[in-house]
Amino acid sequence: MSTNVKIVEVGPRDGLQNEKTPVPTEVKLKLIELLVASGLKVVEATSFVSPKWVPQMADHEQIVKGLPQHSGVSYPVLTPNLKGFENALQSGAKEVAIFAAASESFSQKNINCSIDESLARFQPVLSAAKQNNIPVRGYISCVLGCPYEGEIPVQRVVEVAESLYQAGCYEISLGDTIGVGTPGKTKRLIDTIKNLIPINQLAVHFHDTYGQALANIYAALESGISNIDASVAGLGGCPYAKGASGNVATEDVVYMLNGLGITTGIDLNKLVAAGDFISQFLNRKNQSKVANAILANQCR
Repeated sequence: MSTNVKIVEVGPRDGLQNEKTPVPTEVKLKLIELLVASGLKVVEATSFVSPKWVPQMADHEQIVKGLPQHSGVSYPVLTPNLKGFENALQSGAKEVAIFAAASESFSQKNINCSIDESLARFQPVLSAAKQNNIPVRGYISCVLGCPYEGEIPVQRVVEVAESLYQAGCYEISLGDTIGVGTPGKTKRLIDTIKNLIPINQLAVHFHDTYGQALANIYAALESGISNIDASVAGLGGCPYAKGASGNVATEDVVYMLNGLGITTGIDLNKLVAAGDFISQFLNRKNQSKVANAILANQCR
Protein backbone atom coordinates (compact mmCIF):
# COMPACT_ATOMS: atom_id res chain seq x y z
CA MET A 1 0.00 0.00 0.00
CA SER A 2 1.03 3.61 -0.51
CA THR A 3 2.15 5.44 2.63
CA ASN A 4 0.40 8.63 1.45
CA VAL A 5 -3.15 8.98 0.14
CA LYS A 6 -4.81 11.95 -1.51
CA ILE A 7 -8.47 12.40 -0.64
CA VAL A 8 -10.67 14.27 -3.10
CA GLU A 9 -13.54 15.77 -1.12
CA VAL A 10 -16.69 15.75 -3.26
CA GLY A 11 -19.27 16.81 -0.64
CA PRO A 12 -19.86 20.41 -1.76
CA ARG A 13 -20.66 19.24 -5.31
CA ASP A 14 -21.59 15.57 -5.52
CA GLY A 15 -22.90 15.57 -1.97
CA LEU A 16 -25.17 18.61 -2.23
CA GLN A 17 -26.22 18.62 -5.88
CA ASN A 18 -29.41 16.59 -5.35
CA GLU A 19 -30.62 18.41 -2.23
CA LYS A 20 -34.15 19.67 -2.85
CA THR A 21 -33.94 22.52 -0.36
CA PRO A 22 -31.65 25.31 -1.60
CA VAL A 23 -28.38 25.57 0.30
CA PRO A 24 -27.31 29.24 0.43
CA THR A 25 -24.01 30.18 -1.19
CA GLU A 26 -22.60 31.37 2.12
CA VAL A 27 -23.31 27.99 3.73
CA LYS A 28 -21.53 26.16 0.90
CA LEU A 29 -18.53 28.47 1.16
CA LYS A 30 -18.44 28.03 4.94
CA LEU A 31 -18.47 24.25 4.46
CA ILE A 32 -15.60 24.49 1.98
CA GLU A 33 -13.63 26.70 4.38
CA LEU A 34 -14.08 24.15 7.19
CA LEU A 35 -13.04 21.30 4.91
CA VAL A 36 -9.88 23.11 3.86
CA ALA A 37 -9.16 23.97 7.50
CA SER A 38 -9.18 20.23 8.25
CA GLY A 39 -6.27 19.75 5.87
CA LEU A 40 -8.03 18.66 2.67
CA LYS A 41 -6.08 19.75 -0.40
CA VAL A 42 -8.64 18.91 -3.10
CA VAL A 43 -12.26 20.01 -2.68
CA GLU A 44 -14.66 19.68 -5.59
CA ALA A 45 -16.48 22.97 -5.32
CA THR A 46 -19.44 23.09 -7.70
CA SER A 47 -20.82 22.15 -11.10
CA PHE A 48 -21.24 24.33 -14.18
CA VAL A 49 -24.38 22.64 -15.43
CA SER A 50 -27.65 24.25 -16.41
CA PRO A 51 -29.66 25.42 -13.37
CA LYS A 52 -32.65 23.93 -15.15
CA TRP A 53 -31.24 20.43 -14.55
CA VAL A 54 -29.39 20.99 -11.27
CA PRO A 55 -30.92 23.98 -9.44
CA GLN A 56 -28.71 23.41 -6.38
CA MET A 57 -25.63 24.35 -8.41
CA ALA A 58 -27.10 27.54 -9.89
CA ASP A 59 -24.71 29.66 -7.82
CA HIS A 60 -21.59 28.14 -9.40
CA GLU A 61 -20.12 31.50 -10.44
CA GLN A 62 -20.49 32.96 -6.94
CA ILE A 63 -18.98 29.83 -5.43
CA VAL A 64 -15.84 29.94 -7.59
CA LYS A 65 -15.39 33.67 -7.04
CA GLY A 66 -15.84 33.25 -3.28
CA LEU A 67 -13.53 30.27 -2.73
CA PRO A 68 -10.97 30.65 0.06
CA GLN A 69 -7.51 31.02 -1.44
CA HIS A 70 -4.96 28.75 0.19
CA SER A 71 -1.62 27.68 -1.21
CA GLY A 72 -1.62 24.09 -2.40
CA VAL A 73 -5.42 23.70 -2.39
CA SER A 74 -7.30 22.98 -5.62
CA TYR A 75 -11.01 23.32 -6.32
CA PRO A 76 -12.06 21.30 -9.39
CA VAL A 77 -15.49 22.04 -10.84
CA LEU A 78 -17.64 19.81 -13.03
CA THR A 79 -18.05 20.98 -16.64
CA PRO A 80 -20.22 18.68 -18.81
CA ASN A 81 -19.73 20.60 -22.06
CA LEU A 82 -17.81 23.44 -23.71
CA LYS A 83 -20.28 26.09 -22.57
CA GLY A 84 -19.89 24.94 -18.99
CA PHE A 85 -16.11 24.98 -19.36
CA GLU A 86 -16.11 28.50 -20.79
CA ASN A 87 -18.32 29.75 -17.95
CA ALA A 88 -16.09 28.05 -15.40
CA LEU A 89 -12.96 29.56 -16.92
CA GLN A 90 -14.53 33.02 -16.99
CA SER A 91 -15.46 32.66 -13.32
CA GLY A 92 -11.87 31.85 -12.41
CA ALA A 93 -11.85 28.04 -12.15
CA LYS A 94 -8.36 26.52 -12.25
CA GLU A 95 -9.30 22.84 -12.67
CA VAL A 96 -12.28 21.02 -14.18
CA ALA A 97 -13.78 17.55 -14.28
CA ILE A 98 -15.78 15.69 -16.93
CA PHE A 99 -17.94 12.59 -16.48
CA ALA A 100 -18.71 9.57 -18.59
CA ALA A 101 -20.40 6.24 -17.85
CA ALA A 102 -19.51 2.61 -18.39
CA SER A 103 -23.20 1.84 -18.97
CA GLU A 104 -25.04 2.88 -22.13
CA SER A 105 -28.38 2.97 -20.32
CA PHE A 106 -27.04 5.09 -17.48
CA SER A 107 -25.34 7.45 -19.92
CA GLN A 108 -28.67 8.03 -21.66
CA LYS A 109 -30.52 8.60 -18.38
CA ASN A 110 -27.83 10.79 -16.82
CA ILE A 111 -26.59 12.95 -19.70
CA ASN A 112 -29.01 12.07 -22.50
CA CYS A 113 -26.47 10.64 -24.93
CA SER A 114 -24.53 7.46 -25.65
CA ILE A 115 -21.07 6.75 -24.25
CA ASP A 116 -19.43 7.49 -27.61
CA GLU A 117 -21.42 10.71 -27.96
CA SER A 118 -20.38 11.81 -24.47
CA LEU A 119 -16.70 11.17 -25.25
CA ALA A 120 -17.02 13.16 -28.47
CA ARG A 121 -18.72 15.97 -26.53
CA PHE A 122 -15.74 16.20 -24.19
CA GLN A 123 -13.17 16.68 -26.96
CA PRO A 124 -13.76 20.46 -27.29
CA VAL A 125 -13.56 20.77 -23.50
CA LEU A 126 -10.25 18.91 -23.39
CA SER A 127 -8.86 20.95 -26.28
CA ALA A 128 -9.88 24.24 -24.65
CA ALA A 129 -8.50 23.08 -21.30
CA LYS A 130 -5.14 22.24 -22.90
CA GLN A 131 -4.98 25.66 -24.54
CA ASN A 132 -5.62 27.32 -21.18
CA ASN A 133 -3.38 25.01 -19.11
CA ILE A 134 -6.37 23.76 -17.10
CA PRO A 135 -6.04 20.23 -15.66
CA VAL A 136 -8.97 17.90 -16.42
CA ARG A 137 -10.08 15.03 -14.20
CA GLY A 138 -12.29 12.29 -15.62
CA TYR A 139 -15.08 10.39 -13.88
CA ILE A 140 -16.56 7.08 -14.95
CA SER A 141 -19.84 6.04 -13.33
CA CYS A 142 -21.30 2.54 -12.92
CA VAL A 143 -17.93 0.75 -13.13
CA LEU A 144 -19.12 -2.13 -10.92
CA GLY A 145 -22.82 -2.17 -11.70
CA CYS A 146 -25.71 -0.32 -13.30
CA PRO A 147 -29.31 0.04 -12.04
CA TYR A 148 -30.56 -0.75 -15.56
CA GLU A 149 -28.01 -3.23 -16.95
CA GLY A 150 -26.71 -4.99 -13.86
CA GLU A 151 -23.06 -6.00 -13.80
CA ILE A 152 -20.84 -4.13 -16.25
CA PRO A 153 -18.11 -6.00 -18.18
CA VAL A 154 -14.62 -4.98 -17.09
CA GLN A 155 -13.56 -4.48 -20.69
CA ARG A 156 -16.19 -1.80 -21.19
CA VAL A 157 -14.85 0.14 -18.21
CA VAL A 158 -11.33 -0.28 -19.55
CA GLU A 159 -12.33 1.14 -22.94
CA VAL A 160 -13.92 4.26 -21.42
CA ALA A 161 -10.99 4.77 -19.04
CA GLU A 162 -8.48 4.47 -21.86
CA SER A 163 -10.45 6.96 -23.96
CA LEU A 164 -10.43 9.56 -21.18
CA TYR A 165 -6.76 8.94 -20.41
CA GLN A 166 -5.68 9.17 -24.06
CA ALA A 167 -7.78 12.33 -24.45
CA GLY A 168 -5.76 14.06 -21.74
CA CYS A 169 -7.38 13.49 -18.33
CA TYR A 170 -4.63 13.55 -15.70
CA GLU A 171 -6.64 11.30 -13.38
CA ILE A 172 -9.50 8.84 -13.88
CA SER A 173 -11.94 8.29 -11.02
CA LEU A 174 -13.68 4.90 -11.09
CA GLY A 175 -17.16 5.26 -9.62
CA ASP A 176 -19.31 2.55 -8.04
CA THR A 177 -22.36 4.76 -8.46
CA ILE A 178 -24.93 2.41 -6.91
CA GLY A 179 -22.63 0.84 -4.33
CA VAL A 180 -22.99 -2.78 -5.46
CA GLY A 181 -19.27 -3.53 -5.77
CA THR A 182 -17.41 -6.00 -3.56
CA PRO A 183 -13.68 -6.22 -2.75
CA GLY A 184 -12.97 -9.07 -5.17
CA LYS A 185 -14.61 -7.28 -8.08
CA THR A 186 -12.85 -4.06 -7.11
CA LYS A 187 -9.43 -5.70 -7.19
CA ARG A 188 -10.10 -7.40 -10.52
CA LEU A 189 -11.17 -4.12 -12.09
CA ILE A 190 -8.21 -2.11 -10.83
CA ASP A 191 -5.66 -4.84 -11.52
CA THR A 192 -6.87 -4.92 -15.13
CA ILE A 193 -6.94 -1.16 -15.71
CA LYS A 194 -3.58 -0.45 -14.05
CA ASN A 195 -1.89 -2.47 -16.77
CA LEU A 196 -3.00 0.22 -19.21
CA ILE A 197 -3.13 3.39 -17.11
CA PRO A 198 -0.53 4.28 -14.43
CA ILE A 199 -1.90 3.41 -10.99
CA ASN A 200 -1.07 6.87 -9.64
CA GLN A 201 -3.46 8.33 -12.23
CA LEU A 202 -6.40 6.22 -11.07
CA ALA A 203 -8.82 7.06 -8.25
CA VAL A 204 -11.81 5.32 -6.69
CA HIS A 205 -15.24 6.70 -5.87
CA PHE A 206 -17.48 4.43 -3.79
CA HIS A 207 -21.05 4.71 -2.59
CA ASP A 208 -22.00 2.78 0.52
CA THR A 209 -25.43 1.46 -0.49
CA TYR A 210 -24.60 -2.13 0.48
CA GLY A 211 -22.11 -1.25 3.22
CA GLN A 212 -19.13 -2.29 1.10
CA ALA A 213 -17.42 1.06 0.52
CA LEU A 214 -14.63 0.81 3.12
CA ALA A 215 -13.93 -2.82 2.23
CA ASN A 216 -13.73 -1.84 -1.43
CA ILE A 217 -11.38 1.04 -0.63
CA TYR A 218 -9.14 -1.33 1.32
CA ALA A 219 -9.06 -3.67 -1.68
CA ALA A 220 -8.22 -0.70 -3.91
CA LEU A 221 -5.38 0.28 -1.58
CA GLU A 222 -4.02 -3.26 -1.80
CA SER A 223 -4.01 -2.88 -5.59
CA GLY A 224 -1.93 0.30 -5.30
CA ILE A 225 -4.57 3.04 -5.42
CA SER A 226 -3.54 6.25 -3.64
CA ASN A 227 -6.37 8.61 -4.69
CA ILE A 228 -9.77 8.30 -2.99
CA ASP A 229 -12.97 10.31 -3.47
CA ALA A 230 -15.13 10.77 -0.39
CA SER A 231 -17.94 13.01 0.85
CA VAL A 232 -18.05 14.59 4.30
CA ALA A 233 -20.87 13.20 6.47
CA GLY A 234 -21.63 10.69 3.70
CA LEU A 235 -23.55 13.31 1.73
CA GLY A 236 -24.91 12.45 -1.68
CA GLY A 237 -26.74 9.86 -3.67
CA CYS A 238 -27.75 9.26 -7.25
CA PRO A 239 -31.09 10.50 -8.68
CA TYR A 240 -30.87 7.96 -11.51
CA ALA A 241 -30.30 4.96 -9.25
CA LYS A 242 -33.25 4.21 -6.98
CA GLY A 243 -32.19 3.33 -3.45
CA ALA A 244 -28.55 4.36 -3.90
CA SER A 245 -27.29 5.89 -0.69
CA GLY A 246 -24.60 8.51 -0.34
CA ASN A 247 -20.90 8.52 -0.96
CA VAL A 248 -18.59 6.92 1.54
CA ALA A 249 -18.06 9.34 4.44
CA THR A 250 -14.72 11.14 4.41
CA GLU A 251 -14.48 10.82 8.19
CA ASP A 252 -14.76 7.03 8.01
CA VAL A 253 -12.13 6.83 5.28
CA VAL A 254 -9.68 9.02 7.21
CA TYR A 255 -10.18 6.97 10.38
CA MET A 256 -9.39 3.77 8.51
CA LEU A 257 -6.35 5.28 6.83
CA ASN A 258 -5.08 6.57 10.17
CA GLY A 259 -5.39 3.05 11.55
CA LEU A 260 -3.32 1.74 8.65
CA GLY A 261 -0.59 4.28 9.29
CA ILE A 262 -1.27 6.03 5.99
CA THR A 263 -0.66 9.77 5.85
CA THR A 264 -3.48 12.04 4.65
CA GLY A 265 -2.60 15.35 6.31
CA ILE A 266 -6.17 15.66 7.59
CA ASP A 267 -7.18 16.60 11.14
CA LEU A 268 -10.04 14.18 11.89
CA ASN A 269 -11.63 16.31 14.62
CA LYS A 270 -11.78 19.36 12.33
CA LEU A 271 -13.21 17.19 9.57
CA VAL A 272 -15.90 15.93 11.95
CA ALA A 273 -16.75 19.55 12.79
CA ALA A 274 -17.23 20.30 9.08
CA GLY A 275 -19.56 17.32 8.67
CA ASP A 276 -21.49 18.30 11.80
CA PHE A 277 -21.92 21.84 10.46
CA ILE A 278 -23.54 20.77 7.19
CA SER A 279 -25.58 17.98 8.81
CA GLN A 280 -27.08 20.44 11.27
CA PHE A 281 -27.88 22.87 8.49
CA LEU A 282 -29.59 20.12 6.46
CA ASN A 283 -31.35 18.92 9.64
CA ARG A 284 -30.42 15.30 9.06
CA LYS A 285 -28.40 12.61 10.74
CA ASN A 286 -24.71 12.53 9.91
CA GLN A 287 -24.08 9.35 7.90
CA SER A 288 -20.52 8.94 9.18
CA LYS A 289 -20.24 6.30 11.90
CA VAL A 290 -16.89 7.73 12.98
CA ALA A 291 -18.30 11.25 13.25
CA ASN A 292 -21.26 10.06 15.31
CA ALA A 293 -18.95 8.16 17.67
CA ILE A 294 -16.62 11.14 18.14
CA LEU A 295 -19.49 13.58 18.65
CA ALA A 296 -21.13 11.24 21.17
CA ASN A 297 -17.91 11.03 23.17
CA GLN A 298 -17.56 14.80 23.14
CA CYS A 299 -21.03 15.13 24.69
CA ARG A 300 -20.20 12.89 27.65
